Amino acid sequence: MFGLAQAARRAAVALNGRRLNPGIRHFSAALNYHLDSPDNNPNVAWEFTEPNKERVREIISHYPSNYKQSAVISLLDLAQQQHGGWIPVSAMNKIAETLGMAPIRVYEVATFYSMFNRAKVGKYHLLVCGTTPCMIRGSCDIEEALLKHLGVKRNEVTKDGMFSVGEMECMGCCVNAPMITVADYTKGSEGFSYNYYEDVTPKRVIEIVEMLRRGETPPVGTQNPDRIKSGPAGGNTTLLSEPKPPPCRDLDAC
Repeated sequence: MFGLAQAARRAAVALNGRRLNPGIRHFSAALNYHLDSPDNNPNVAWEFTEPNKERVREIISHYPSNYKQSAVISLLDLAQQQHGGWIPVSAMNKIAETLGMAPIRVYEVATFYSMFNRAKVGKYHLLVCGTTPCMIRGSCDIEEALLKHLGVKRNEVTKDGMFSVGEMECMGCCVNAPMITVADYTKGSEGFSYNYYEDVTPKRVIEIVEMLRRGETPPVGTQNPDRIKSGPAGGNTTLLSEPKPPPCRDLDAC
């Protein structure tokens, strides 16, 4: 499967003069190729649940009948939510069948976007922003604290299946850096949530993990008690009242 990626892998093996251990995904190679396993191969039956079949029909209805393949990202997202945070190859094949497209076209989308996981993740998948603003503000320390506290490496799942830690590029909260997001798959697609936790510290991310472990709901957004949303610490120093309209325009007449 994923023919181009497999061809590249075979070429790399030939150049290295040795065989890769199929049980090890070397560095970023996990993003590029698929290896059949007992719980992830084309022969494993997979189907959307009855409620999700209705959602599939509703999603497809948003597109002209000759462009229903445009729903592929939405259906991959729904399949990932249903399947506990990752998408097996049989789910991709089902989506290809549903949308009337070649399976390779679904594989191309699933392997392109880092938001789609093709290996198991924890029920709480913790994603640390690794882009420059967050890195300058200490995201490496955030990730190190999480990995050490949970006793895992990046993209590994804790033994109880509860947590995994990954890295995500910019999630658009640079002003509140550093930040993490938590994808919560504990309640399936019906109760799926994807929450931002901003202005975090190594100490605070561990507190968030332990709150999740106890079944509590950490407050989302900024974790800095001196800030309101994206406002400056300590409160605003400008724009303290309603803005006045420009004298040259009658805004009510617009």
